[in-house]
Amino acid sequence: MRHPILLSLCAAGVIGLSACGDKKTGPEVDRAFQNVNVVDETNLNEVMLTVADPNEGVSYFQRALADTPDRIDLQRGLAMSLIRAKRVTEGVSAWAAVAEHADATHADKVELADARIRASDWDGAAAALNSIPPTYETFKRYRLEAMIADSQKNWKKADAFYETAVGLTTTPASVMNNWGYSKLTRGDFPAAERLFSDAIRQENDLFTAKNNLVLARGAQGNYVLPVVPMTQEERAQLLHTLGLAAVKRGDVETGKGLFREAVDTHPQHFEAAVRSLRALEENMTNKG
Repeated sequence: MRHPILLSLCAAGVIGLSACGDKKTGPEVDRAFQNVNVVDETNLNEVMLTVADPNEGVSYFQRALADTPDRIDLQRGLAMSLIRAKRVTEGVSAWAAVAEHADATHADKVELADARIRASDWDGAAAALNSIPPTYETFKRYRLEAMIADSQKNWKKADAFYETAVGLTTTPASVMNNWGYSKLTRGDFPAAERLFSDAIRQENDLFTAKNNLVLARGAQGNYVLPVVPMTQEERAQLLHTLGLAAVKRGDVETGKGLFREAVDTHPQHFEAAVRSLRALEENMTNKG
């Protein structure tokens, strides 16, 4: 991470030598150094939005905005950092300020919609997206449109948006998982199972999709783990999820067996499965 700073220092040295050789005037040298500072700042901004602790990023952009409050790139940086730091309420306000800036883009309004969804403000998110022309078509916009349609139980529109979103990205696993969960909540378990399987084929370490796949199978009375890549710990967790699905369907003995298998499979102590098994056994004892 030190390379950008080193390059900037070298650039500064080159400019200094050039100034001596060419006898540039003071203002010309100042402008040259100003350009180097812009490069340094751009690199630092990027660092603060990626590897830095999110709260450090928030403090950095707040300090920067104190000096130049109208710069939209710094406003965006603050809004992104607040969301990364899970300070959602502040993040919504920050993105709202960005969206109102004279240089705001359609992408900024999409980010505002995303922040409002994180704050469970579905109406506000819909309003933000509705303010964007329909000709602005991006993966993120359609993914958010699908989620909003889901919240309104407008299943036909949700399916259309999910399908469009899948076609606009080369990494569709997460949106396939969201679409599958939508189908799961509607009770369309076979369709949900297909979508979760598709998501895992796209990204075989996506544990959320694996867990959801097990839920979809369990809801159909299928208590056999799917043939997907999984670690020993994941296998134990999925067995526990399958056990919960079995109990929910009233297949208590099957659930107990799955809980026991989860406890035996986990490479360490699996407290959640132990509690589930103990609760079932105590319940059966009390009934007896």
